[in-house]
Amino acid sequence: MFAKILIANRGEIACRVIETARKMGVGTVAVYSDVDAGARHVALADQAVHIGAAAPAESYLRGDVIIQAALDTGAEAIHPGYGFLSENPEFVEAVEAAGLVFIGPSAKAIRAMGLKDAAKALMEEAGVPVVPGYHGSNQDSAYLAEQAEQIGYPVLIKAVAGGGGKGMRLVEKEGEFDAALASAQGEAKTAFGNADVLIEKYITSPRHIEVQVFGDGTDAVHLFERDCSLQRRHQKVIEEAPAPGMTEDVRAAMGNAAVRAAKAIGYAGAGTIEFIVDGSDGLRTDGFWFMEMNTRLQVEHPVTEAITGVDLVEWQLRVASGEGLPASQSDLAIKGHAFEARLYAEDVPAGFLPATGTLSHLEFPQDARIDTGVRTGDEISPWYDPMIAKLTTHGPTRAVALKQLEQALTRTEVAGSVTNLAFLTSLTRHEGFRAGDVDTGLIGRDLEHLAEEPVACSRTRALAALGFAGLTEAVGEAADIESAGFTLWEPVPQTITFLYNGEEIAARITTLAVGEHRVEIGEIAHDVTRRAGIWFVDGAKTRARVRRFGESLSVFWGNGYVFEAIDPLARGGAAEEGGNIVAAPMPGLLKAVFVKPGAKVTEGDRLVILEAMKMEHSLLASRDGVVADVLCGEGDQVVAGAPLIQLEEAEV
Repeated sequence: MFAKILIANRGEIACRVIETARKMGVGTVAVYSDVDAGARHVALADQAVHIGAAAPAESYLRGDVIIQAALDTGAEAIHPGYGFLSENPEFVEAVEAAGLVFIGPSAKAIRAMGLKDAAKALMEEAGVPVVPGYHGSNQDSAYLAEQAEQIGYPVLIKAVAGGGGKGMRLVEKEGEFDAALASAQGEAKTAFGNADVLIEKYITSPRHIEVQVFGDGTDAVHLFERDCSLQRRHQKVIEEAPAPGMTEDVRAAMGNAAVRAAKAIGYAGAGTIEFIVDGSDGLRTDGFWFMEMNTRLQVEHPVTEAITGVDLVEWQLRVASGEGLPASQSDLAIKGHAFEARLYAEDVPAGFLPATGTLSHLEFPQDARIDTGVRTGDEISPWYDPMIAKLTTHGPTRAVALKQLEQALTRTEVAGSVTNLAFLTSLTRHEGFRAGDVDTGLIGRDLEHLAEEPVACSRTRALAALGFAGLTEAVGEAADIESAGFTLWEPVPQTITFLYNGEEIAARITTLAVGEHRVEIGEIAHDVTRRAGIWFVDGAKTRARVRRFGESLSVFWGNGYVFEAIDPLARGGAAEEGGNIVAAPMPGLLKAVFVKPGAKVTEGDRLVILEAMKMEHSLLASRDGVVADVLCGEGDQVVAGAPLIQLEEAEV
C-alpha cells in the first residue's frame, strides 16, 4: 500500500478521498488555488501545496505543476477525483513518466472511451448494444442534417467529448436542426476544445441507468446499477440504487454487458457504463443501449457504496497499489436501497442559474451521509462547480430511504446563498417519483410546480419578527430579564418592520413573560413560546430555528426562509430601473453580444451569452423595447450585477 498520495482535485471529492486514505493509514497531500487556501480539503490533508491562480487552467488543470508537487512532497501516487484531469490520458502518461502511479485506468483505456463515437464502435465489437445513430467523422452540417433525417426525429445531438449535458441538444423536428447543431457545436468547442458531435435516435420515454464496474486490468466485476433518470438540463439531480422496477434478468443482462465493456479495454479501477433505457413498457433485456463510459469515480458513487457495503476509494487504492480485485462477482450483493441528492448553490426560479455567496450558516442532519467540501464561513466561488454537498440516505426499502432523504433535506440549514434545497425536497414528495415512475423528462414536465419557492406562513413570519426584535432567548437562556423583554408592569407592545421577498411586514409584539410573546401581523395573531431551546407556536411544538446574520435573518422550518432588516436611512434612496437594465446575474465571461444601440428587441430575445461555472447562459430581454446602449463587449469578464444592456425608457 502507498505511504502517501496526492489528490489532484478540490472540494467534496478531495475530502472524500482524504477520509478513506486516512482510514487506511495513507498520508495525503492536497493542492489548492489562490481562492482555496483556506478550503476544507486543505485543512483535512496532511500536507498542502499551492499550485496557482483561481482559474482552473491556471491551477487544477496544470498537470506539470501537480506532478511536481507530488514529487516534492514524496507522494507515490496521484488520485484525480472526478472532473479536471481525471479523464485526461496525457496527464496519466505524464504521471507514469515521472515514476508515479495514477490511481485510475490506463491512458489507453481512457482514450478508448474518451470520444463517444469511437467508444460506440468499440462497444458494438464487444457485443454491447448501442443506440441507433450516426457516429462518423464527417462533421459537415448538411451531411449531419441528412443523417438526422435518416435516423428519424426526434434526435439528440451530442458532443463526442466531455459530458455533463454540455454540447447536447434535443431536436424534435427538421426545421430546428441547423440552429441546434450550431449551438451544440459552439458549446462543445468552448467546454472541451472539440466541436465534433454525433447524432442519436432520441428515446421518447428514456431512463438513465448506469452500472458501476471495477477492474484490475485483466478481470472485472459490476457492483449493480444506479438510476440517474431524475435530471434537468441533462444533469443529474437525485440518484438511487438499485433502479426501481429492475428485474433479475435485466440486471444480469446489463451487468454482463457492462463487464464485457470493461474487459474489452483492459479497464483498471472504478468506472461507470451508462445506458439509455426505454422505460415505456417496463424494463426489458432488449430495451437498453450503451450511451458512454465514465472512466473515473462518479459523483453518485455513495449510493453504490451504501447498498453494497464497499468503499470504492479503498478499492481504488488497493488495486492501484498492485492488488487484484478485492472481491469476486459472487461476493457482491445488494442490501436495501439508497438515494443521493445534490445540494447546489443555484437560483431555481431563475432557471437554475449558479449562485455564489459566503455560507454564513451550514448545518446538516446527523442521520444521513454528508459529502461536502465546504463549512460555515466558506465562499461558493464563481470559479468552480457550485455544489455545496451530497446527502445520501440508506434504508431497508425504497420507501423508507426516500422518506429519510426527505427528512434529511428538511433538516439541512443553509444561509448565505440561494440553493436548490426546496426544489430537492419537492422532488422527494413528487407522486410519480415516490411511485418509482421516473424518466429523464419528469422534472421538465412538472418544472413549474417543482420550482415553486415555498412561501413563509404567518407563523414563520412571527418567528422572524421575534428574531429581529432580539427576543429569541428562552427561560434559562437570557442573559438577564430585561433583555428577554420581561417587565413587572403592563406589557408594552412594540412594532417591528422587516422585508420578505421585497414586501414590508409590520409585526406587533407583546411580551407576556420571559420567553412568551404574542405576535400580531395584520389580523392574524400567534402565541409564541421558547422553552429549553424549542419553539412552541400556538401551543404546538416545532422544529424551527431562528438565526440572524447581520441584516439578514433565516428561519429554518422545513425550508429556509430568508428575511431582511429595513434600514430606515436607505428607504427611497434608489430609483427603480423599470426593467431598463439587463445585468449579469453572476460573475462570468461574456461569450457573445447579439445587439447594438438602436436595435429593436421583443420580450424573450437573446441579448448576450454569459459563460459562468462551466455553463453558457443566455440573458433575454424582459420586455419589448429599443437598445439604448451596450455597456459591455465580447470577451469582457464581468462581476455579478454589472450592467450589460440598457433599454430605452418604456412608454407609459
